[in-house]
Amino acid sequence: MTLACVLGCAGRVLSAEEVAFFRDRRPWGFILFGRNVENPDQVRTLTESLRASVDRPDAPVLIDQEGGRVQRLGPPHWRRHPPASAFAALPLPPSGQREAARLGARLIAHDLAAVGVDVDCAPVLDVPAPGAHDVIGDRAYADDVEQVGVLARAVCEGLMAGGVLPVIKHIPGHGRATADSHERLPVVDASREDLERVDFAPFRMLSDMPIAMTAHVLYAALDATQPATTSHSVISEVIRRGIGFEGLLISDDLSMKALGGGLAERAAASLDAGCDIVLHCNGDLAEMEAVVAGARELEGRAAERARAALARRIAVVEPLDLQEATERFDTLLGRRLQA
Repeated sequence: MTLACVLGCAGRVLSAEEVAFFRDRRPWGFILFGRNVENPDQVRTLTESLRASVDRPDAPVLIDQEGGRVQRLGPPHWRRHPPASAFAALPLPPSGQREAARLGARLIAHDLAAVGVDVDCAPVLDVPAPGAHDVIGDRAYADDVEQVGVLARAVCEGLMAGGVLPVIKHIPGHGRATADSHERLPVVDASREDLERVDFAPFRMLSDMPIAMTAHVLYAALDATQPATTSHSVISEVIRRGIGFEGLLISDDLSMKALGGGLAERAAASLDAGCDIVLHCNGDLAEMEAVVAGARELEGRAAERARAALARRIAVVEPLDLQEATERFDTLLGRRLQA
């Protein structure tokens, strides 16, 4: 049995309690945060331990490695990557901006694959709106829909060329939110027409990607009571039908304060609404017990989507001359980033 959840762990090594918990509950995958990271050898050992705990060498290990503010692997062992907004700001033609975005993602994939991480929760496809909360801010590639889609696709291509699956987020769009969903539920009052024209558009452009992450955002024009993560109508009518996303759908972190009710209730509500997998990030064992109590076995259409997503990891990655790629990337950026 495999549970339809992705879970974190508390520290840099697994405790005996965590090993026993994961062995018994068997989550589909795991996610790493800064608290889990010390150096490359330690992270590689941890990812191996996580997979061994569920006796699945192919169990996915996720991380948020966008660049800028959201980068779990960083100096001194890993280079600092620019935020998404940096690529559209480069004084280059669109082809050069796209090359820089793809190459930066290929370098990120190289770092992740080297330590056993095979899913990156990036890129962000949210289109920022004037007056929105800065929780997205420079994590967005641009405020032009077409440019967001083009640069985000380049990032997805770069990650997948390195054997790392991208996760497009936060579907169907977090760019208008005037609150941080980590702290409270954002409510978006935009019309369905405006949402279709702007917010949903980049996700339609990348609807062929393997994995997407939901937004804990309430769209009043779509569902007046439930945020996207727990809204059956938003998931079925907008994400699946309107946007056309047929891949694996993962909730954003269940511990975020935008969601109401207990963690078991949040997990059950997300899966009932149409999420395939629920995500819990903070590694608190008591909270994870509650999450798995509300989760369920990964089966049926959700299991098919999970298998299809993982099948898109390539066994032989695109060749990379690391020194040449790094020098080219720095040239495109016009400056030498500190490692």
